[in-house]
Amino acid sequence: MTSPLTSTDISLRVNGEERSATADVRTTLADFLREGLGLTGTHLGCEHGVCGACTVLLDGAAVRSCLLLAVQARGAEVTTVEGLAEGDRLHPVQQAFHDSHAFQCGFCTPGFVMTTVALLAEEPTPSRERIRECLSGNVCRCTGYQSIVDGVALAASRDAG
Repeated sequence: MTSPLTSTDISLRVNGEERSATADVRTTLADFLREGLGLTGTHLGCEHGVCGACTVLLDGAAVRSCLLLAVQARGAEVTTVEGLAEGDRLHPVQQAFHDSHAFQCGFCTPGFVMTTVALLAEEPTPSRERIRECLSGNVCRCTGYQSIVDGVALAASRDAG
């Protein structure tokens, strides 16, 4: 009798670079990014897909990396918050969040930023109502959300998409 497969090599493109590591087949994409690849900008909050802190882009779409297994992302393009800035120059969405003070403790910020990047790629000039709708899957326990909505609106006005 053969033993079940417990670990496997996982190769994917992360932030524009081919990356691979061996991981347990039950490892989530979030844990693979954080522990396997050392990309700790992807935060884990609820680990149930509710808070949005772990949002990354998978082939351009915003996904909750705590709900996906790393093996499901094999061969895909993954973008994390670390992959947005160019050297010391912040991505336009990151800069707009900074300029709008769209964060307090910052724990949720990577998820909000990645959700915003996906939104503006699809819809470059969303209304404030649409912004609120798209951000409704991300939770911030520190702010009243207004500065975050302001940050997204500022990014959209600067053509950050």
